[in-house]
Amino acid sequence: MRISVLIGMALILNSCSMKETDKTEQYKDEIMAAEGAFAKLVKEKGIKEGFLSFAADSAVVRRGEELHVGKEALNMLYSKPSNLKDVVLEWTPDFVDVAASGDLGYTYGKYYFSGTDSLGKRVEERGIFHTVWKRQRDGNWKFVWD
Repeated sequence: MRISVLIGMALILNSCSMKETDKTEQYKDEIMAAEGAFAKLVKEKGIKEGFLSFAADSAVVRRGEELHVGKEALNMLYSKPSNLKDVVLEWTPDFVDVAASGDLGYTYGKYYFSGTDSLGKRVEERGIFHTVWKRQRDGNWKFVWD
């Protein structure tokens, strides 16, 4: 009888400590907050500033069939003159997941991009995005793949 009570107590204590150390939901919330701040900065300050602010130093961005590796490459990519005015880029994550370790996560969802060309025609694109996030040494989340 005593053994079964001790085993039962050990199982209860173990399950309580597992719940305390499982911070998966907290990590997911942190990534969603980073996504929200990223989208807000892009809306307020523009694509270049938003992407450079939330990119890790080793970030990789795929645009078309090209990979742009590292912040310097991203700076060059987003410094190119655009033939579009009144550019809008918006996105909303539909899903977030994170490693139990809390150091790597990802999101995906829908995006909307539009701008006005030199003839005054509105150009629009809708699609799916996938972003991989990595916790930095300072605790902040930065994207490493977009």
